[in-house]
Amino acid sequence: MREVFAAFARSLRDLTRGEVLWQAIWPPLVALVLWVSVAFAVWAHGVALMAGIVSLVPPLPWAGWEWVAHWAAVFLLLATFASMVYITAILLVAVFALPRLIDLVAAHDYPELGRHGENVFWGSLGNTLGAGAIFVVGCLAMLPLLLIPGALLVLPLLWGTWLNQRTFRFDALAEHATPSEMQSLIRGNRSRFYFAGLGTAAAAHVPLANLLAPAFTALVFVHLGLAALRRQRQEGGIVL
Repeated sequence: MREVFAAFARSLRDLTRGEVLWQAIWPPLVALVLWVSVAFAVWAHGVALMAGIVSLVPPLPWAGWEWVAHWAAVFLLLATFASMVYITAILLVAVFALPRLIDLVAAHDYPELGRHGENVFWGSLGNTLGAGAIFVVGCLAMLPLLLIPGALLVLPLLWGTWLNQRTFRFDALAEHATPSEMQSLIRGNRSRFYFAGLGTAAAAHVPLANLLAPAFTALVFVHLGLAALRRQRQEGGIVL
């Protein structure tokens, strides 16, 4: 856990640097503008679609059930768009902003680490698209469950944890680690990556702070991954 807390502290420090902060801000802003525009265009059809999902729940014997069902449909639609904003921001960070973030972080904190990654761009793109597709399908399957009391507090957090560690553990190491080193690091640091994914997923639920959550998540995993890579090479007697 000490390594995870250290990665969080270094990431918060990095966000005070102007160039890092810019790379953290533009992806969520682009994602927000994109999906707000889509929401305005399809809102009526979206509410009708979510109303169909709500209708799968047996109606309760309340006088105001129709009103509750309508607002439940609105809530599910908002939750869907919020998820799409988040996954789009993650995609933009992982594919476009992260390479620059890695350059900045590596030059500042890990200048001695050699870069031995292979097919970095395509590997990162495939990993991010694959994780994003699974996340979107999971979100859609999870929507009816969000109507269960308490589920809204737990399910998005756990699913966000999976997405964060699945996406950024690879991207953080892709430029520096060889394939064999990456396999070893993911296997040996699995619990650390999940703890980091949980902490950053929780940060994504904090108002205003959630705008920076995708890039902050990337920074945490870069620090966690590169520190683990440096430690593994040192323990293996590799001269850095």
